[in-house]
Order: sequence, then structure tokens, then C-alpha cells
Amino acid sequence: MKRQMKMLVVSIVLITISAVSASQESKTTEDPEEAYTRVINQRAQKIVDTLGITDAEKAKRVRDIIAGQYRSLRDIHDSRDAQIKTAKEKAGDDKSAAEAAEKEIRDKAKIQQDKLHKEYLKKLSVELTPEQVDKVKDGMTYGVLQVTYNQYLAMLPDLTDQQKAEIMKFLVEARENAMDGGSSQEKHNWFRKYKGKINNYLSAAGYDLKKAEQDLKQRQQAQKTETK
Repeated sequence: MKRQMKMLVVSIVLITISAVSASQESKTTEDPEEAYTRVINQRAQKIVDTLGITDAEKAKRVRDIIAGQYRSLRDIHDSRDAQIKTAKEKAGDDKSAAEAAEKEIRDKAKIQQDKLHKEYLKKLSVELTPEQVDKVKDGMTYGVLQVTYNQYLAMLPDLTDQQKAEIMKFLVEARENAMDGGSSQEKHNWFRKYKGKINNYLSAAGYDLKKAEQDLKQRQQAQKTETK
């Protein structure tokens, strides 16, 4: 009898522990969509924090506009990628058919993306100055524009004002495209593409970029040696 009672108590304890664990797990398990909302709100808030907005309501509106853009871009990209996957499966071994289908899908998604881009900038312009809008663009592209521009200035200190302006023009265009990228890699790929255009432009102007890069490394190394 005592043994049966002991086993009963143990069973009750185990059931209680399981129930508590299940309850805790249900509390800690976050709905994927809620988790995504939290992430994009945090991401948007980091950008808003750089804008110097003192009006709390305005700051929230801007945060929601930015977060909404992230969500809308995700929806376009997810739909695009799902359609491409289905098209490739349908095409099977027919590579040319798969490529043609993918191009068509990407072109349609790009039209949606471009329309969304214009609407997004229009919304931001209602709330922000042009300088603040640029900060939002930089925030969405990890500040790569300025970093890349500074690298060119450091590598080629004798650039003319016209050449500097041309480099900036390329980078601004890269940023516009990179803003709509669905991942960090996609955003960086846009800047790599435009760096190629910049390098071609500078090479045509007579610059030896490989030598300029080597010279910059030597200058930087010399500076490190002097500071030791």
C-alpha cells in the first residue's frame, strides 16, 4: 500500500512538472509574425534614433513608416522567391525555360518594388527633411555609401571635384537600389556592382587602382608605425 502511495505521489509530481514546463514553454514561444514585428520595429527605431526627432508622436509615425517598408519589401520578396522556386520545379531540366520564367517573375517584382519605393519616400518626405530622409536611407543600407566614398578619397587623394561628384552620384544610385534589398548580402551586392562602375570610370580617367590601393596600405602602415 505504501509503495502504491509513493508511486502515486511521484506520478502527481511528474505530471505537475510537465504541466508547469508546458505552460512556461507556451509563454516563451513567440509567434513568428509577432517576433518579426518586434525585430523590424527595433531596426526602425535604431534609425529613428539618429534623426534627432524630439516629438514622440512624430518619431513613432516615422518608425512605423520604416517598419512598414521592411514588411512590404519582405512580402514582395517572399512572393517572388516562392514563385521562382515553383517555376524552376515546373521547368525541370529545361534551363532556358527556368531562366526565362525567373526573369519574368523578377521583372514583375521589380515593378512592385519601384512603386513601393516611391510611395515610401513620399511618406518619409511628409515627416522629415531631405537630410533626415538621407539618414534613413543610410540606416537601411548600413552607412555603406559614406564608408565607400571615404575609401576612394583616402585611396585617391588627388581626385578632382568633378570626379568626386561622379563617384558620389554612383554611390547614391547604389544606395537607392540597396534600400530595397531583402538581405544584407543583396544590399552589399548593389554597392559592389556600382563600385565596379566607379572603378571602370576611374580606370578610364587614367588611375591605376591596384597601385593606389597598395599605396594606401603602405601609408596606413607607416601611420601605425609612427603612432607606436
